Amino acid sequence: MAHDRDELVFYTNPQSRGRIVRWMLEEVGQPYRTQVLAFDGSQKSPDYLAINPMGKVPAIVHRGVVVTEGAAICAYLADAFPEAGLAPARGDPLRGPYYRWMFFAAGPVEAAVSAKAMGLLAPAERAGMVGYGSFEQTVDTLEIAVASASPWLLGEQFTAADVYVGSQVSWGLMFKTLPERPAFVEYATRLRAREAAQRAAALDDALLP
Repeated sequence: MAHDRDELVFYTNPQSRGRIVRWMLEEVGQPYRTQVLAFDGSQKSPDYLAINPMGKVPAIVHRGVVVTEGAAICAYLADAFPEAGLAPARGDPLRGPYYRWMFFAAGPVEAAVSAKAMGLLAPAERAGMVGYGSFEQTVDTLEIAVASASPWLLGEQFTAADVYVGSQVSWGLMFKTLPERPAFVEYATRLRAREAAQRAAALDDALLP
């Protein structure tokens, strides 16, 4: 798959975690080209496997650099386009909680929610072997982060961490994989009101079969 050197290309499917990256791209506000891969084997084509050997979306290609994994793409885009103000500046102490909560959502939250949905949670006696410990511990810790969001995880500055963590919370509520706690509901409501989130949802919804 050929790309112009400076082009930003977004590989996605509207029924995937690509919706997280779409929202991030809309927050960034830079032009990008969308390449939709249907769940018909397109993701396993040799051309796409050269981009992501996992054969999964989302992925981006920017200035010849391939980035996969939703949290990594969000972090990359925030740094690649600092003018959007979606990450604390390097050296800012807020960069610590920014990374902490984004990767807490990408690690323990993603793993615990997926394991619970499939009935594969680690037994209590082996909780120390898994990064999430227990589902309850993970959800309680996520609630601590979200309950302190005023209005966002880092205070007044909305960041890529809100895009990623907020997507996990919103999907968890939608698919009933997270408990409907007031802090989660209030945070998700604030996120859905963002113009970029609404634009992204409309763009992806328009691509649905």
